[in-house]
Amino acid sequence: MSMTSDAKQFYETVDTHHRDSTPGALRGEVWLTIQTYQAQGLIRGRRAIDGKPAIIGLIGFADRLKSLWQAIRFDDPYADWWLLKVEEGIADSRTQLLTLQQRMEGLVASNGALEFAIAQSSRPQRVSLQFANPYAFRAAQLLGQYDQLMCTDMTLHHLGIDIPGDLVDQVAGCGRWIRRVFALPQGYHCLDIRRADIQKGTPVAVKARERMGEIPDDILCGNRLPSLRPVAFRQIDSRAPVVTGEA
Repeated sequence: MSMTSDAKQFYETVDTHHRDSTPGALRGEVWLTIQTYQAQGLIRGRRAIDGKPAIIGLIGFADRLKSLWQAIRFDDPYADWWLLKVEEGIADSRTQLLTLQQRMEGLVASNGALEFAIAQSSRPQRVSLQFANPYAFRAAQLLGQYDQLMCTDMTLHHLGIDIPGDLVDQVAGCGRWIRRVFALPQGYHCLDIRRADIQKGTPVAVKARERMGEIPDDILCGNRLPSLRPVAFRQIDSRAPVVTGEA
């Protein structure tokens, strides 16, 4: 049966209306505002110069996370393992920074003789963040938390408020916690490995074990994984990927 011209026009109109009314891709802007030079130095990091080792910054960290995120789509258990290290490293550092910030704020609250606000930069650096996965944004929040702590620390020093010696030492060294997190993805090597390779003991599985260690059983079998993971690909013949609905 052939479609009449009126019916055809009707369905074409409905189809056009449907396409026009479908929401487009979501877009938005994310900005990180930095007040201190200590935090500013951890945005882009530092190249290895004059015998000093390189420092991985937030931008380099986010770039290295891309290979981890993509490898998880292809069932690389080592990528799961390293992303879990990143997740735990960020969480631990945030907890440690929060503890220091609370102690600092306790000093502010106990100083009743002065009323003051925590110092802010007269020309803060505002950085546009365009990251491909949520852990890079978590790292940006971590850097913002560190920046806030530095503001509080410099304010208290400027006002001559006594700070316990152990707190001074911890605040002075807490930048290492951030740098340690940012350096984590460097230990991962993309070898195009999958769980099936490890189960079969293929040459690439041997190479992965030599370069990255023996993967924990609970990660290999999928019982312990990062809380946020990308949509996975299901493998069929050879290594051609097929998108699945798993996240």
